[in-house]
Amino acid sequence: MAPATGNAYLDIALGTFTMRPYVFAFFGAYLLACVPHVGWRRTMLFTVVGYLIAFASEWLSINTGFPYGWYYYIDTTSSRELWIAGVPFFDSLSYVFLTYCSYTTALFIVSPLKSWRWNVATLETRAIRRSLSALVLGAFLQTFLDIVIDPVALQGRRWFLGQIYGYRENGVHFGVPLSNYWGWLLTSFCLVAAFQMIDARRQNDAPRGVCNLPFRSLLGPVLYLSVLVFDITMTLLIGERFMALCGILMYSLPLVIVITLALRRVNRYTKEEFGEHVRDYPWSPAATTPKAR
Repeated sequence: MAPATGNAYLDIALGTFTMRPYVFAFFGAYLLACVPHVGWRRTMLFTVVGYLIAFASEWLSINTGFPYGWYYYIDTTSSRELWIAGVPFFDSLSYVFLTYCSYTTALFIVSPLKSWRWNVATLETRAIRRSLSALVLGAFLQTFLDIVIDPVALQGRRWFLGQIYGYRENGVHFGVPLSNYWGWLLTSFCLVAAFQMIDARRQNDAPRGVCNLPFRSLLGPVLYLSVLVFDITMTLLIGERFMALCGILMYSLPLVIVITLALRRVNRYTKEEFGEHVRDYPWSPAATTPKAR
C-alpha cells in the first residue's frame, strides 16, 4: 500500500470524527461532566492514561488472548478513520467516558445527597472518592454496561457501526464469550483505580475548570443512562427484541433500587458527613447552602 499523503492524513482525521459522531458526542458529554468535577488537568490526564490502559488491554487481547479472550478487528475502515496498531482509535477512547460515568454513578450511589431549590449534590469526600466500595461498584457498573453494549456491537453490520470485530469462537451470550466480560471487569478495575489515583492529591483551592453547574452531580449518572438507552435503542432498531429485553430486565431492578434509596437519602446526612465534605471540597455548591440540621 502506498504511503499516506498529507491529504490522506487529513481525510483520516476528519473521518475519525464524522464516521463515529455518537462516540465523540458521548466524549463531549464526558468533558462537560468531568471538567467541572475535577478540573481540566485531571480530566486530560485521565483521558490520556485511560486511553493507554484501554488500548493496551485491546492490543494484548488481539495478540495474546488476554484479558478478553481471542478476538480480532476487521480492517475495513483504516483508510477512512484512525487505527493504531490494529485497534480503532474510537474504540479505546470509549473506555474513558464509560469509566467516568460508571465511577460517578458509583459515587452517586454511595454518597450522602443534599438537595435544595432546583439542585442536588453528592456530598463526596476524599475518603469516598478513594474508597474500595467506589472502586468495586464502578468497575462492575462499567462491566454491566458492556453486557448490553457488546452483543449489539457484534451485530455492527446491521447498523451504522459496521462490522469491525469478531470472536474466534461463538460465545454463549449472543455470540459474546464470557471471557470478554471477565476481561472488562479486570480492565475496569484498572481504569477506575487509575482515576482514583489521579484524583487522590488534596488541593486547597478549586482546580482550574471546576465550576458549580446545576445538577453537576447528576451529569455522570445521566451519561451512564444515555449510553445504556442508546445501545438498547440500537438493539431494538435492528430487530433484536429478546436481546434488548434481556438488557432492560437486567437493569430494571437495580435502577428501581438506586432511585428508591436515593430518594430516601436526600437531606438525611449528618453534620459530620456534611462537615467532612466541606473540609475536603470547600468550593462545593453545597458549602454555600444551609447546613444539616
